[in-house]
Amino acid sequence: MKDSELQIDRSCHVLYSKPCKKEILAKITLHYPEVEREAAWEQVQLRYAELLSKWRTDLGGKKNFHNGVGGTYDCIAIMCFYDVCRDVVTFREMEEIEENLVLPSFRKLRFVDINKPFWKKLMYRAFSTAKKHCDTWHDYEMDVTPYENSKPIYYEFTACPAAEFAKRFGFADIMPALCNVDYASMELLHARLVRTTTCVDGCRCDYTICGDKDPYVKEHPEYRDEKGYRRNK
Repeated sequence: MKDSELQIDRSCHVLYSKPCKKEILAKITLHYPEVEREAAWEQVQLRYAELLSKWRTDLGGKKNFHNGVGGTYDCIAIMCFYDVCRDVVTFREMEEIEENLVLPSFRKLRFVDINKPFWKKLMYRAFSTAKKHCDTWHDYEMDVTPYENSKPIYYEFTACPAAEFAKRFGFADIMPALCNVDYASMELLHARLVRTTTCVDGCRCDYTICGDKDPYVKEHPEYRDEKGYRRNK
């Protein structure tokens, strides 16, 4: 089925990105013989359209920066792929899809070093700007703690459409594969993320961010919990 033929309400929803489609098709190719691949992909497309028809319509479409590559709608597409192909796809492969969508932009910023005050302040400003956008759409409800030189950056989401979608349609078990990319992205900036909970299994998704040389990192060692989430003590 051509993407243009997919029956979604494009006045309020957007299609998954081309990079997301490419990543999903690559995983389908790994697990299905050639004669079955087109049918598997069409099932993913139809599931995407079906669930969006039952989903909220206030996420801003293309105007909302959260709906770009690797954003909310790509997460929804990945969950639909998981629903169709969960018998064959692995957890690590699901992580790889999200990493391949999100991390390229962070690799371009390898020169950033959050251990240095200039870059730390710049990162804080980026998060503060993101909060303003969130306040416009009320999709991701975001709070940012005031900046302090001697402390890590802290912000949190108390609402996340991707998490809401996962819980509503029964995909909470695969959300760790989508959330863990936050750790990998920070590592590319000489930073570390310290997290204790997410919107899927708690009331918030917390982000404490510091340089990778900050003693705070050693005080909160990382581990993987029984669900596959990267977390910190």
